[in-house]
Amino acid sequence: MALIVQKYGGTSVGTVEKIEAVADKIAKFRDKGDDIVVVVSAMSGETNRLTAMAQDIMDYPTPREMDVLLSTGEQVTIALLSMALEKRGFPAHSFTGGQVRILTCETHTKARIREIDGTRIHAQLEQGNVVVVAGFQGTDEHGNITTLGRGGSDTTAVALAAALDADECQIYTDVKGVYTTDPRVVEDARLLDTITFEEMLELASLGAKVLQIRAVEFAGKYKVPLRVLSSFEEGPGTLISLEEEKKMEDPAIAGIAFQRDEAKITVSGIPDLPGLAYNVIGPVSEAGIEVDVIVQNAAADNTNDITFTVKRSDSDRAKGILDNLQSSLQAREISLDKKIGKVSLVGVGMRSHAGIASKMFKTLATENINIQLITTSEIKISIVIEEKYLELAVRSLHGAFDLAEGEITEESN
Repeated sequence: MALIVQKYGGTSVGTVEKIEAVADKIAKFRDKGDDIVVVVSAMSGETNRLTAMAQDIMDYPTPREMDVLLSTGEQVTIALLSMALEKRGFPAHSFTGGQVRILTCETHTKARIREIDGTRIHAQLEQGNVVVVAGFQGTDEHGNITTLGRGGSDTTAVALAAALDADECQIYTDVKGVYTTDPRVVEDARLLDTITFEEMLELASLGAKVLQIRAVEFAGKYKVPLRVLSSFEEGPGTLISLEEEKKMEDPAIAGIAFQRDEAKITVSGIPDLPGLAYNVIGPVSEAGIEVDVIVQNAAADNTNDITFTVKRSDSDRAKGILDNLQSSLQAREISLDKKIGKVSLVGVGMRSHAGIASKMFKTLATENINIQLITTSEIKISIVIEEKYLELAVRSLHGAFDLAEGEITEESN
């Protein structure tokens, strides 16, 4: 008998019929004798509906009241799912985040979990009940309702699994698991049996949308076995684990991530003096704009060019900040390019396999794709290219590194 924490997202519980189907799935685990704790999101579309209602009343609702409002979405789902389980003869007990005692910091709309008291959950499990917990929410030390922000239900599930010392945390989504890349771009993308936390964290941060970064970080920190599965199709899914040594002998590349929401800013002709990088990047970062790839080039005339990428949605604001500083920076020109994308190869096997970068560059050169920027880490190579070549680059690299279904081979260089 195992203790399993399962999480079902908004699309998995989007209708009463889907909630009934989730109850059927949970029933199969209970029939095997497993103890089950279920974390659910609000029904798909519900959070948007509640947000629209709030904005009909005021343009900028106070964060505290938004948390009170949005937390009700999950409360509906936990009650309906518990009813569906009761109907099937499986006693269930629902809890809001506050009832479980999920203690968070005081930051409304993007709170961080500080502590979870598992006493009430363990008591219900000992009575043979399925425990259904509202994801995305908790309370601060003053009893105020807080929400965890984007991906909050995933984070709730992983945090509960850690607090309860669960055997596995299962995240049910609308895909079968983690693929070598987005199957909508590469039809023969392969479903991965396993992937390391480190690889998953890189893929999530680089554009893969299967899991939220915070949930992966939490799982890695507390060594929670994490599995991604489909709510709608049977299958083993993808296990995310710490078994890195075995992965080191596997093909070097675990997956390919890509991002379209990118823009590139270049500040040209800055006098080559100490502090120039901070003078350019500092004001942008202080405005709350996340800077990604940074490249600095020195010229023969004692000037420097600094190029960096930001989210496309932040690019006009970032350029505006630098336009206002152009005179003090003594920059010759400040340019913005919104027609770029980023492609990244990820794999812990890079540590023990040489020649990955050269193979990547050769593949792109064969397709006449020009690389504008490059950044690397121990297990990642990211390149910035013209957006119109993004999907071609992903498909070409996916084939070059034998990532397709049925093409698992040892990397040779």
